[in-house]
Amino acid sequence: MFRKLHAIAYNTFVETIRQPVYGVVVGVTLLLMIFNVALAGYTLKDDDKLLTELGLSTLLLAGLFLASFSATSILTREINNKTVLTLVSKPISRPLLIVGKFIGLASALALAFYLCFLGFLFSEQHSVLQTSADPFNQPVLLFGFGGAILTAIIAGIRNYLSGKAFITTALVVGTPLLTVGVIACAFLGPEWAVRDFAKGMPDIAVFAAAFLIFCAVLVLAAIALAASIRLGQILTLTICVGVLVGGLITDYLLSKRAETSLLANLAYRIVPNFNFFWIVDPVNNAQQIPVAYPVFVAVYAGLLIMAALLVGIALFQRREVG
Repeated sequence: MFRKLHAIAYNTFVETIRQPVYGVVVGVTLLLMIFNVALAGYTLKDDDKLLTELGLSTLLLAGLFLASFSATSILTREINNKTVLTLVSKPISRPLLIVGKFIGLASALALAFYLCFLGFLFSEQHSVLQTSADPFNQPVLLFGFGGAILTAIIAGIRNYLSGKAFITTALVVGTPLLTVGVIACAFLGPEWAVRDFAKGMPDIAVFAAAFLIFCAVLVLAAIALAASIRLGQILTLTICVGVLVGGLITDYLLSKRAETSLLANLAYRIVPNFNFFWIVDPVNNAQQIPVAYPVFVAVYAGLLIMAALLVGIALFQRREVG
């Protein structure tokens, strides 16, 4: 069973990262991280706090779109083209297929999220220029832009000479290259002055906030995978957006009414509460985040993922694929 699960997950992972939308979303997200640095400079104060909020919001939205589009591409298209029939006709159970698809999708999303998070770290290390006279962070420009350009050149040459997929090569080359760049920039100040590693990296609370956002992305991926069994790309994206928005406003709309209304109480318990995953305000206000909090929220995300996958399995059991 584990060999079958590994094969399904691996093929799903490879298929997902080779999709054009995967590279487009990652590339656009990295560009938005650059624009966020300039955009955050138009506030009267707390520019770096706004930069952090913009960066984490960009990560969440990128994960939303990537999860929705990738889920429909790896399952809906196979069902419509009836290529999934070759899998379910073999000794592979439908629940195993759904679980394997999700593991492969989650792995691809983890890689994309990590790359986008590296872009976020570059923007945090550069920070917002308070005046036009402030110098640019030269190490960030060199290792960030230089690493991205070098990755594109290597991937383009390999694609031209051997026909290898551009996106796959870019991921293989760019991931370690940008990782080394972020680490190097942590040790180097804006004008190449050596500094402590901790001064060149955001507070650990920022990493906790990014981790919780990734947990939210995995929940959305499970919901998208379940919805894509019956629905197309647009409707799947609509459901994911609705769940995310509803989960962010559920405290505001239902928390007080749940005490007096049975219907509101039921809805408050059923709708996933995405406010648990969004801790940007405590991060910007320098509030201490308990160590156990990310653990409990990760468990909550795991339960939501299990629930979504069970719904998806139930829908797929009755789905005609022949």
